[in-house]
Amino acid sequence: MLFRQLFDAQSSTYTYLLASGPGREALLIDPVREQIPAYLQLIAELDLRLVRALDTHTHADHVTALGGLRDATGCATIMGAQSQAECVSERVRDGECLRIDGLTLRALYTPGHTDESYSFVLGDNAAVFTGDVLLIRGTGRTDFQGGDPARSWDSITRVLFALPDSCAVYPAHDYKGWTVSSIGEERRHNPRLAGRSEAEYIALMQALDLPDPKLMDVAIPANLACGQN
Repeated sequence: MLFRQLFDAQSSTYTYLLASGPGREALLIDPVREQIPAYLQLIAELDLRLVRALDTHTHADHVTALGGLRDATGCATIMGAQSQAECVSERVRDGECLRIDGLTLRALYTPGHTDESYSFVLGDNAAVFTGDVLLIRGTGRTDFQGGDPARSWDSITRVLFALPDSCAVYPAHDYKGWTVSSIGEERRHNPRLAGRSEAEYIALMQALDLPDPKLMDVAIPANLACGQN
């Protein structure tokens, strides 16, 4: 399998490129608009054909590359069924599978960070791409875009923590240089979750009082148009 974890330093966003091998179909998860030239160069160098690009949710801290990649490659653009984005060509629901030339991603509806957040499980629980719902030793904020700390707790503890401990966790962001975790690690060591009750988690999230993302007023409207407004 070809797997690349790509990083946008401006927004601390991880983008993931997946394919079963050279000369095969490929998929990008959570791509950033400013990185489109780099994505296209890498795809060409690896002899891949981009057929799908997906966002785990409507991001508030960067502009998506979905629309630009669709125009450049003809790929399908994918988000969850609850997304309000206007130009998505495929919408997935909880439990549905995306298949690309030897690889399978299973969609899990995991609201909480936003009300339309999804995670995607690779193959036989080898890895899960969690977007902003579950981060490495953290969790995504729950104070805008329909976020809800109770739904976040449920998505993480009931849905994601039902995956095997060995399942690798690849989030959409990291701000400390961590690149990968596992379900078992986060269950045991995530300071927002380990040893806490649901009520304690909700109180913690409600008390965060974080500033709005710097690009929020630009990014959300742009991303509802797949990065092309």
